[in-house]
Order: sequence, then C-alpha cells, then structure tokens
Amino acid sequence: MSLTQVYLGLGSNIERESHLRAGLDALAGFLTDLRCSAVFESQPVGIKSGPFFNLVVSAYTDLPLKELDRRLKLIEADNGRYAPDRKGLPLDIDVLLYGDLSGDFEGLVLPRAEILKNAFVLWPLSLMAPERVHPAVGKTFAVLWCDAQIDQVLAPVAFEWRDQQLTPATLL
Repeated sequence: MSLTQVYLGLGSNIERESHLRAGLDALAGFLTDLRCSAVFESQPVGIKSGPFFNLVVSAYTDLPLKELDRRLKLIEADNGRYAPDRKGLPLDIDVLLYGDLSGDFEGLVLPRAEILKNAFVLWPLSLMAPERVHPAVGKTFAVLWCDAQIDQVLAPVAFEWRDQQLTPATLL
C-alpha cells in the first residue's frame, strides 16, 4: 500500500476549540502519522465574522485525492458547515498539498493558492515543513515565509488536543 503525504489547513470561527478538536479527532480516524502545527488566531479574510483559529496538519493517506476531499467535506458537514442556519464557519478543512501534485484535479487546484496568500496557512506550514519545497514555486516554505509580505495579524494561541500542547511556549 502506497502512502501519500498530505498537508491540510483547518480553521474555525464558531466554538473554535471544540470544532477544531472534533475535526482533528475525525482526521485521526483515517489518516496515519497525524502531526499538528501550532494554532494561530487570525482575523477573517474575505468574510465578515469573528476571529478564526487556524492550524495545519501533516499526515499520510492511502486515499486518492478525490476520496480524501470527499471525506473532508463529510467532516465539515458533521460539524455544521453546511447547515442552513449557521452563523460563521464552524469548521473548514482544505487540502493544501497532496504529495507533489500540481495542477487542477477536477476542480481541486493544488498546491492550494492560499498557501502563498494567507499568513495563517504559510506560517504554520513553514514551521512544520521548513525544508519542503513548494511544488509550483520551487522555494522552501521557510524561504517563502521569510520573503512573504502578507498584511495579516496573526497570534499564536495555547491549544491542547489529546493531552498535547500544540503551540510551543516559545511562540506564546
């Protein structure tokens, strides 16, 4: 069985801690070697709402890309993402990287453009995988973060999942 390394971005602006923990629990049920970045609070981008908690996870999967994306949508739905009366965004999970794939895969564009546009994606990704090279740009995530000129306020926050502190004290 061949495993593919994936990086996923998670965010929530409603009951942030509980929705992120529920999302991580669901991901841990079918992904291997799940690792989490620090958690950051950020102001919303593109929507009017309260602040978000965001993080990036790295894991391995034997699922094809479309099946992985389908499962992520089910986890979002289980957390109220598509409820007609929802206010805000309970849980958002995006595929940022799927191996080294680059291109449009039936409407799923990889690597995800938000990597280079949003500090709440690029900073945690650069901390998790500083030497990994962005498949389309050809630079490491550490270099991309150092060179980034993204005007977004981002603050590390203490966050615990499964008795593990995700955000190191050095960032707090």
